[in-house]
Order: sequence, then C-alpha cells, then structure tokens
Amino acid sequence: MNCPECDAALKIPEDADIGEIISCSDCGSEFEISKKNGVNIELKQAENVGEDWGE
Repeated sequence: MNCPECDAALKIPEDADIGEIISCSDCGSEFEISKKNGVNIELKQAENVGEDWGE
C-alpha cells in the first residue's frame, strides 16, 4: 500500500489491527487503520491529539 500523501510505499505489519497508527517514513504523515478485511486495509488521516500535561 502507498502513502496517500506522497505515494511512498508504506510498511504495514501483517499483524496490524484496526486503530493502529502507521507513519510514512518519507513524508512523516500518520494514518490510522480504519478498516481491515483480509489483505484489504483502509487508512484515514490520524488525528493529532496533544498532551495537556494536567493544564
């Protein structure tokens, strides 16, 4: 599967599961596995959730 942002090859482990975050090693974009059906995997842009450090 290729990165939706830069079209580089994404390395997705075979045991990856829904909800896991995959990072592109070329552009740094992060994607969340939203659906997995056998070898078919759908990705969505991962949401940036910042730490509030108790503020």
